Amino acid sequence: MGSKYFLFYKPYGVLSQFTDEGTGHPTLKKYINVPDVYAAGRLDRDSEGLLLLTNDGGLISRLINPERHVPKTYLVQVEGKISSDKLEAFAKGVSLRGYTTLPCQVREISEPQLPPREKPITPHGPVGWLEVMLNEGKKRQIRHMTAAVGLLTLRIVRVAIGNLRIEGLKPGEFRELTREELKILKAY
Repeated sequence: MGSKYFLFYKPYGVLSQFTDEGTGHPTLKKYINVPDVYAAGRLDRDSEGLLLLTNDGGLISRLINPERHVPKTYLVQVEGKISSDKLEAFAKGVSLRGYTTLPCQVREISEPQLPPREKPITPHGPVGWLEVMLNEGKKRQIRHMTAAVGLLTLRIVRVAIGNLRIEGLKPGEFRELTREELKILKAY
């Protein structure tokens, strides 16, 4: 059995695992019929976007190791007024329950071209978009960071893991990595 490497566009509402453990939520099994692969990291059920799936346990360990700082890029829809003060606080690192996040790259962007979400969002105030590049991945980190600076997260779409990008995939689709992508990925 050789190593397998896939990029998957996880839709909204899908668990980042192959079993639902009695939750009743859809899992990766609904979309991917490849035995013995696992997600290298997670996305919350209500987040969307790029997942790497592989049977290469060593690579998974390297990619999720917080000391490696593999950058992950997200497009984040927020409710609230985006200001330079909020962006600066976000970028410097946000204090969350006794932990301060690592500094990250963040910038305001215009509304990106994304597939419509299955469950539409109904905002109650001004809405904007951020591009956020994190070098760590704590549970629900972006949601906690936006809340800490006074913004409400409405939608999160991971668009990149390192240099691997989601372009060319639609929600629910997956594809094998190219040799070049695999070479870049293994350099992390």
